Amino acid sequence: MAGDTSEHPAVFLTRIDREAHDWLVRFAAGNASPADLETFKQWSAHAGCAEAFARACRLWDAVGPASGHMDDARIPERKQRIGRRAFIGGALAASAAAAAYVGAQPPLGLWPSLSELAADYRTAPGEQRKFVLAGGPSIELNTRTSVALRGSTDGGTERIELLGGEAVIATRSDQRAAVEVIAGDGRVTATDAAFNMRYERDVVCTTCVAGEIEVALVGRSTNLRRGEQVVYSSGNLGMVTKVDAAIVTAWKDGMLVFRSTPLVDAVAEVNRYRRGRIIVTNAALGRRLFNARFPIANVDGVVMQIQQVFGASVTVLPGGIVLLG
Repeated sequence: MAGDTSEHPAVFLTRIDREAHDWLVRFAAGNASPADLETFKQWSAHAGCAEAFARACRLWDAVGPASGHMDDARIPERKQRIGRRAFIGGALAASAAAAAYVGAQPPLGLWPSLSELAADYRTAPGEQRKFVLAGGPSIELNTRTSVALRGSTDGGTERIELLGGEAVIATRSDQRAAVEVIAGDGRVTATDAAFNMRYERDVVCTTCVAGEIEVALVGRSTNLRRGEQVVYSSGNLGMVTKVDAAIVTAWKDGMLVFRSTPLVDAVAEVNRYRRGRIIVTNAALGRRLFNARFPIANVDGVVMQIQQVFGASVTVLPGGIVLLG
């Protein structure tokens, strides 16, 4: 057969792929027992099973945002499990629609998404990049980030759109050149300031690192000063909170810092910097609080650290898939 069909939804109609999907649903729900893990290891040792599980992970990652953010902890576990499973079932039945979605949201960043193709600058998993605009503002991109340059206004304000990911934008105090950064339905404006913006799954989190900035959303706005943060999503502008800006921007120094972070959230952050996926298969383990500071360059070392600190079991599969139980 001509071409590589490994990403086509039709492959999930095989018995092995259905079994792989069932395993993934169980792991993602966090209710796999030690006996389940042992059975899974035996299953994955059979020809084609480990590869089928890796494919299931890629589809699972791709349909996550479209299935109503089923990873949100506020959604009851049963609804979470059924919701995404039903969505995947629909994706398998409507392969053309699924293929179109995967084009818009490529699994695990294996190729540029449709929005990324329109980006002027983008970074791959684990990559960081910095550039300076002609008007003065500098932009530093974190992993898996895309931005588009939208030109300048009549008043000389540089306009940038954050299509996804995370970036630190800084204006130059000697030029006092203004910058406007668009993300989702909102925008941030600054003249003599630096700020961190993160845009994931329709949620935008903005942290003021220096100076003062304005965050505006559908008729509402708020000002942030150093060490203040605000989150907006779906037309809702949250309350201003105090944060440690140094921790928020630790990625600029090549570090990841976790302070009393639920392990499931820490793993989600680590996954941004690597290809493949780490999956916490035990809900109780995922709720454990994690304190760590380690270099992004050695991001895979976190698996060993979690194993040592929490006594977690580790199962390594093809495609960078790691199960923690």
